Amino acid sequence: MRAGWVAWLLAPLMVGAMTPPERVDLIIRGGTIYNGADAPFVGDVAISGDRIRAVGPNLPHLAARIVDARGMVVAPGFIDPHTHAGAQLASDDDRTRLIPAFLMQGVTTAFIGNDGGGDPDVAAVLGRSEASPVGINYAAFVGLGPVRTATVGNADRAPTPAELDRMRQMVARAMCEGALGFSTGLFYAPQSFAETDEVTALAREAGRRGGVYDSHIRDESSYGIGLAAAIDEAIAVGRDAGLPVNISHIKALGVDVHGQAPAIIARIEAAQAAGQHVTADQYPWSASGTSLAAALVPRWAQDGGRDAMLRRFDDAAVAERLRAEMADNLRRRGGAESLLITEGTHLGRRLAEVAAAQGTDPIAAAIAVIRLHDPAVASFNQTEDDIAAFMRRPWVMTSSDASTGHPRVYGSFARKYAEYVVARRVLTLREFIERSTALTADTFGIVDRGRLRPGAFADIVVFDPASYAANATYERPTELAAGVRAVIVNGVPAVENGALTGAAAGRGLAHTPTPGTCS
Repeated sequence: MRAGWVAWLLAPLMVGAMTPPERVDLIIRGGTIYNGADAPFVGDVAISGDRIRAVGPNLPHLAARIVDARGMVVAPGFIDPHTHAGAQLASDDDRTRLIPAFLMQGVTTAFIGNDGGGDPDVAAVLGRSEASPVGINYAAFVGLGPVRTATVGNADRAPTPAELDRMRQMVARAMCEGALGFSTGLFYAPQSFAETDEVTALAREAGRRGGVYDSHIRDESSYGIGLAAAIDEAIAVGRDAGLPVNISHIKALGVDVHGQAPAIIARIEAAQAAGQHVTADQYPWSASGTSLAAALVPRWAQDGGRDAMLRRFDDAAVAERLRAEMADNLRRRGGAESLLITEGTHLGRRLAEVAAAQGTDPIAAAIAVIRLHDPAVASFNQTEDDIAAFMRRPWVMTSSDASTGHPRVYGSFARKYAEYVVARRVLTLREFIERSTALTADTFGIVDRGRLRPGAFADIVVFDPASYAANATYERPTELAAGVRAVIVNGVPAVENGALTGAAAGRGLAHTPTPGTCS
């Protein structure tokens, strides 16, 4: 009788013991797991298809493919909320569409259409990946630039009521096609010609459909309204249009505003305390990237586009004013030594060098260069104290602002880890990971990404904490980062043993609009 009862009690355990371990497609074993939300632990990640099946210590699962992650950090794939990778994602070249510079840093998702550049035909933008596979996931904004240019052109004027209505319809349609939100680049002509009320009216269309207002603010320095007023404008747009605000690549740019980071932080956190959702992204470099004309030529001189600007260069009636304002803009950015030309004939030369070679002053040299081509420049205009102050805030996420000629394309996430986690200790490793993954996913509504948990998409990076670092420099901006051992995109290995596999498993990610807002 006793033996029978013992057998009955043990039966469930024996059945469990006889159940074979579950088989999955891939297991990442023995790494230190930062899941995007909780304290790290040593364990495994099991993957079936494009989803994570299980996460935990000593998983019993079996798989034909195993990634040995002992001694490595295992994290959600990084999400870059501010890039200019649209052209690469649409390239005819298969390798270019892989976006190796991102994959070799562990970036598995990127946003495009920032700074007001987003194509209103969002359905076509997101649908391209089906016919032309890409290496990473991507999501898209609809931007003020194309919307305004298609309606108003390059003129410095307000839209008519009919034009504004057409612009609103373009934004609404893009949101219904899956745009993340509405982006602006109010520093750049012709977007700079849009008044706040116009921007708010368009942002409202995004807000009604669950989008975010993402803005390169009107002034990051002292060009016009000033940094503080530009921050206030972005906050006001979000408040009046009824949607979250993200400040693109937050910074205090130029000698006139150095040291203002604490005051700007206080402004943003006051808005948060009042109930607004305000965040920011930031790249970990002291030099911004822009064009020579955008850095130096005043906005009034760009009214009407490039041809009109070139005519003003030859107009004696405005020559004195134009040169004086360009000189002040150069002073604001730290002088001719602070502008490094990163493309074209003068690649790798400072504006001061170009001027010396031409035997002229920096403004005359800049005008001569812009006449032929408006090149990209790296503009050294920030202080480390301001960079660190912004970076420490829990609402500031990692981004690259990836653009031609700047090392931030190839090294932003790796540099932030090596420079600001390891060397300077501005952030902890956990803070770096969560602000590069979960914070971004939550801010922009990227569903089932940004965390390592059962059921989430299997976007994962495995990197060596001893060697993960940027190799790209301002002089050699296209060097791939070091230290990434494996990258998984939608369950498919994109990097194995530190090398690209050639797999193109990325997807266009459509944001789901608020129910009932799209007919």
